[in-house]
Amino acid sequence: MKEKFLKSDASIFLLGLIILLLVFGIIFAVYTFRSNLVEDALASNRVINVLFIIEDKNMPVSTYVLMYYPATRRAALFDIPGDLGLLIARINRVDRIDRVYDPNRISGYQNEVERLLGIEINFSVVITKEHLVSVVDLLDGVEIFIPSSVSHMEGDELILFPSGMTILDGDKASVYATYTLPHEESDMIAFRRQRFFLGFLNRQIQRNEWLANADAAKMYYSFFRSNLNQHTLGLLFNEFVHIDTDRTNFQSVTGNLREVSGQMLVIPHWDGNLVKEVVRQTLGTLTRDIEDHLIERVLTVEVLNGTAINGLAGRTAEILRSFGYDVISIGNADRTTYENTVVINRFASENMVQDFAGIIRCTNIRNELVAYDGQEDELLITNLEFNADITLLIGRDFDGRYVTGN
Repeated sequence: MKEKFLKSDASIFLLGLIILLLVFGIIFAVYTFRSNLVEDALASNRVINVLFIIEDKNMPVSTYVLMYYPATRRAALFDIPGDLGLLIARINRVDRIDRVYDPNRISGYQNEVERLLGIEINFSVVITKEHLVSVVDLLDGVEIFIPSSVSHMEGDELILFPSGMTILDGDKASVYATYTLPHEESDMIAFRRQRFFLGFLNRQIQRNEWLANADAAKMYYSFFRSNLNQHTLGLLFNEFVHIDTDRTNFQSVTGNLREVSGQMLVIPHWDGNLVKEVVRQTLGTLTRDIEDHLIERVLTVEVLNGTAINGLAGRTAEILRSFGYDVISIGNADRTTYENTVVINRFASENMVQDFAGIIRCTNIRNELVAYDGQEDELLITNLEFNADITLLIGRDFDGRYVTGN
């Protein structure tokens, strides 16, 4: 009888050992698989898309998609506004994109962002407002340029920021990244939070050597939630050290403000097709292997309305800004009877001006280039009348989105 019990105990022990080995095997396999995901992504010839979310009270305050191409080490950032109005399939109505956000399972929210941009998102990273305090303090602060001083009482809390270049500690950074002033325009809120995120990303790059320490990395990455483990997240962030944040193109999903079911929503232009075009062009720019030193520079644009349609230049400028161009001047042409739209190239490479013209499907390009002495850093400007790299003169063949009849 005793021998029977001994055999039974041995069987149970053996079964338990097998289960334990299986569990450790699964954990090891998942760990290895996740590590391989990042390593494979970095080694592959494709863009890596990462969803970054700053969360407060279980809702996204800011959502960004970082697009990074390892081969060229170029990156772009897309800002996804929470009040963006989309037809949400799971609830079968037009609502805010952040309505589907679940902090415990962000895949539904991620799917909506993927559908909006027309891309696959590889990895996700979430940090709460509270954890942002700890992370920024570990980075020894984040340097931000604040154009205008802020002094505002929000309940019992004083929101106070001086103007100029300043280093925000964790508490200040947490407030700066999430506060909203009464009657503040949404564009200004988005711009401020974009600048913070770029500063935050830049500070991580600057502190990369410190983050290479195993103990420091373990503490730092513990404050993030991700579909990657801490080690693999470190591999991903370590790759971002190659990003030049000063040349990173930051774009926002834009649209028309409309009232839907009692709430004001930003409805993407042209049923969301515009943002997908923006993404496609951005991906093309990231992956293009060109040694042109000007390719990273943001083109400045002048838009002139050569028709009798009021407001056409302003609406066109909004489209161009969606594509990341810096529209520095909007106005009327010398007359309102221009038949044909023309892109006038003052100073841009052939590839850059072709990309620009392609946005509105314009084949009428005229080169009026300023003199150039061949040196990378010096231009001989022969005509100071023109401040923009490109002038877009809108004619009657422009339907508000594309040039027709080219």
